[in-house]
Amino acid sequence: MGIDYGAKFLELRNKYKLSQKDLATIAEVGQTTISDIESGKKSPNAITIEKICHAVGITLADFFAEEQPELAPEFRRLLETAKKLTPEQREHLQKLLEAMSRDGEEE
Repeated sequence: MGIDYGAKFLELRNKYKLSQKDLATIAEVGQTTISDIESGKKSPNAITIEKICHAVGITLADFFAEEQPELAPEFRRLLETAKKLTPEQREHLQKLLEAMSRDGEEE
């Protein structure tokens, strides 16, 4: 599944509180271009994406980064605790969790 460029552009505009006209002016791109991309009439070329990113102060990597889903509280707690462990302790924990996981499959 490809990127929905229109949704990404709209998300950026909303995040930075910009109208299509504002973004077009800052990015030096036609307002019609932004409108057509957001409505799905056309896809942006690489130069347009780069101009939009530069206009709002993000990198191309930021633009194309997948949203990370929010971790459930219990997983966040486990992760925060695991971060405090030494590498050796984390390795032991990993082995323990794998063994517990195998035990659960056998029941």
